[in-house]
Amino acid sequence: MAPKAITPEINIIKGQLYKPGNKNSYKWDIVWFNVIGFAVMHAAALYGVFLILTGHVSIAHLLNFIIVGYFSIFGTTMGAHRLFTHKCFKANKVVRAILIAGFTMAGQNCLWVWVRDHRQHHKYSDTDGDPHNASRGFFFSHIGWLMVRKQPEVIALGKLIDMSDLDADPLVMFQKRYYKTVFTIFSMVIPMLFPYFVLNETLWMSFLISFVTRITVTLNGTWLVNSAAHIYGNRPFTKDMLPTENEFVSFIGTGEGWHNYHHTFPWDYKAAELGRHYNGAALLIEFCARQGWAWDLKSASRAMVKHRATKRGDGTHAQYGWDSPDENNNQLKTEEYDYETLKKEAESEYIADDNDIKEAFKSH
Repeated sequence: MAPKAITPEINIIKGQLYKPGNKNSYKWDIVWFNVIGFAVMHAAALYGVFLILTGHVSIAHLLNFIIVGYFSIFGTTMGAHRLFTHKCFKANKVVRAILIAGFTMAGQNCLWVWVRDHRQHHKYSDTDGDPHNASRGFFFSHIGWLMVRKQPEVIALGKLIDMSDLDADPLVMFQKRYYKTVFTIFSMVIPMLFPYFVLNETLWMSFLISFVTRITVTLNGTWLVNSAAHIYGNRPFTKDMLPTENEFVSFIGTGEGWHNYHHTFPWDYKAAELGRHYNGAALLIEFCARQGWAWDLKSASRAMVKHRATKRGDGTHAQYGWDSPDENNNQLKTEEYDYETLKKEAESEYIADDNDIKEAFKSH
C-alpha cells in the first residue's frame, strides 16, 4: 500500500515527485531525545555567546573558535556539498581528506548520510520526498526535521539514491564506519587542545566555547540554507521553485545562500553566478585548481545563465531581469539543450529511474 501522502493522481516524471508539501498530511512522530538534546545544546551555546560578548573569553580563545568554525564550514560547503554531493570538481586525496576532516568537525552526521540526504533534497526539493521540506515552514526546514522521524516518502525515496560513488571511496567509508570515534577526536578533542593546554583555560570553558558554542553556531548557519534560503529572497533564475537568492545566508555561509542559482545549476562549483560576493568556498576551489590540487571545475556558461534568467526567472535579475528571450535565436535554443543535458548528466550519476521509484512505493 502506498504511503498516505502519495496518491494515484501523482505523476512521477523524470524521477521527480511533482507534489507540493502538505502540512495537513504530515504526521509528527517526535523524537524527544533529540528535542531535549537540541534544547540543552542551544541553552549552553547561548551562555557561551553571552560569555564571549561580555569579555569572559580571551582573544586567543575566540580566534581558535573562529578558525576551527570556518575550517568546519569549508569542510561542509566545499567538501560535503560541492565536491562529494554534486561533483562540481575533482580533487586529490590530500584535499579530500582535509575536507572530510573539516566536515567531521562540523558535527553534521557522517558524510555518507549527509550526501544521501542532500542528493534527495535536490531531487525532491520541497515536496513530501524532501528530508527538510521547506513548504512545511521555517522551523521544520531549519531544525524541526531533525526532531521527528522521517516520513515514509522520505525513507522510501532515500533508499533509491545511488551512493555507489561514495561506497567506493575508502576515505568516505572509513569516516562512516568509525564516525563516532573520529567525531569525538576531530570535533571535540582537537578544538579543545589549544585553549586547554596553551591558554590554560579550564576544561569546562574549553568544552563550552570550542565545542558546544562553536558547533551550535555553525550548525545554525548551515541550517539557514535549508530554511531562510528557501523562503526569503528573490528568484531571478527559476521563479517556480522555493530556493531564493539570500545575501545574509551567503555572508555567513561562504557563498551558499545564492540558492536559486544553485538549485538551477547544481553542478556549478561556484554555486552562484560569477561567484558573487562572500563566496569563500569558490575562491578556495579556484586556489586549489591553480595549485593543481583540484581540476575539472564545472560551471554554467554566461549565455546559459542569461537564457535561464530571461526564460524562467522572476524578472529581478540585475542584468537580464527585463530582457525577453528571442525564441528564434539559435544560441538560446542551444543553451536550453545544453542546460537540460548537463542537468540530466548531473542527476543521472546518483538518481534512480522512474521504474525504481514506482517499485519502491509498491514495496514500502
